[in-house]
Amino acid sequence: MIRNILKYLFFLIILGFAALTAYTYVAPFFGVDFAPPQSEVRQPVTLHAE
Repeated sequence: MIRNILKYLFFLIILGFAALTAYTYVAPFFGVDFAPPQSEVRQPVTLHAE
């Protein structure tokens, strides 16, 4: 009983990993962009060097 549950759970984990991998390759064809938004950040820095 437990062996069958673990077997199916392992199968679902492998299937989910394969689905996520396929999604990362196919998604850009459907307009999904995984790049983070880029913006320039300027922040003044005070150095206390003696």
